Amino acid sequence: MIVKNLDEVIGSEDHVKGETWESRRIILKDAGMGFSVHDTIIYEGTESMFWYKYHQEAVYCIEGEGEIEDLGTGKIHPIKPGTLYALVGHEKHLLRATKGNMRMVCVFNPPCTGKETHDEEGAYALPKEEANL
Repeated sequence: MIVKNLDEVIGSEDHVKGETWESRRIILKDAGMGFSVHDTIIYEGTESMFWYKYHQEAVYCIEGEGEIEDLGTGKIHPIKPGTLYALVGHEKHLLRATKGNMRMVCVFNPPCTGKETHDEEGAYALPKEEANL
């Protein structure tokens, strides 16, 4: 059983910050769960471009308001507490936080290791073990 509190992650190596966001990575690949769980904050008044080419992601908003724009279709969806979106097609997207910081609980498959950083396309690299298949 794994029992972890967010306070254990804040300020640790699993608390990663970018210019427009921060991610507190709670469950990672080394936990052996087959997915990772992150508590992520998108800062109010910012726009963040992400594209998870090699991961599927489900995101549940618990604080703040904003929107997600699918860059493939141009469709914009509002986000507020209680909204979930899932990137089943690896959609390149923009997140905009418009009312307060948006706090999101994110689940990734395959699980993140915790060492990933977004590249110039907003993507994480292909996990090494999958690149060798």
